[in-house]
Amino acid sequence: MKMVSKFLGEVEVCEDQVIYFPNGIPGFEEEKHFVILPLEESTSFAILQSIHHQHVGFVVAYPFAFYPEYAFDLSEDEAETLKLTSPEDCLVYVIMTLKEPFVESTLNLKAPVVINVRDKIGKQLILHNTDYPIRFSLREVNEGRER
Repeated sequence: MKMVSKFLGEVEVCEDQVIYFPNGIPGFEEEKHFVILPLEESTSFAILQSIHHQHVGFVVAYPFAFYPEYAFDLSEDEAETLKLTSPEDCLVYVIMTLKEPFVESTLNLKAPVVINVRDKIGKQLILHNTDYPIRFSLREVNEGRER
């Protein structure tokens, strides 16, 4: 099916790429169906795009590429909602806030987007018992690599 992405324009996606978010995304609870659109320049970045409204799209990043020690536990309820039975079925992204220059962009490590890739179910979690920041700067990643 053809759809229009906020960031990529018109794109072709398959029905089996659609991920169902039972609760939507916080702030966009009415949006329940999204696709992940990888960006060609990097496998660490993608677009989480609503299939129904082109203006609802988020740049997401694979957090482990920027914060290798990133880890959290899913509650039994969260695992049940996502129908996760195996860690291999789990894909994690974090939502980015883009800034100019790009190195000032931030990752929201406090609210990961967890996707069951087998059953195509997603949920954005809010991590309550962690010290992960809402705004983890890409500048921190660059400065850490220079040391």
